[in-house]
Amino acid sequence: MRSSRVQSFIAGVLVANVAPHLATAVTGRRHLTPLAGRDSGPAANAVWAGLNLVAGVALLRRARQAGDAPADPRWNADLVAFETGALALAAWMAGTERFFPVNSKRD
Repeated sequence: MRSSRVQSFIAGVLVANVAPHLATAVTGRRHLTPLAGRDSGPAANAVWAGLNLVAGVALLRRARQAGDAPADPRWNADLVAFETGALALAAWMAGTERFFPVNSKRD
């Protein structure tokens, strides 16, 4: 089903967004979040990472229920949609941070 692929894509975006915020929380740095703005500290980033993970997992479960064969334990095209969402976010983040640095200093 098309809706399950859209949900899987969005889930991929959300799950991929966990990585930079979790890394920020673990290393004690600052990174933009909607929770506390540009100077969001480790705690805000940990919460934001957790919210993204919960939302991404919930969407994946919903996509599976809406999919073609929810009882089948193997992935279908939803896996490609999930991976494409993760890749899209990673490419977007790398590109925007390279050309419009919000979270890093220019070397």
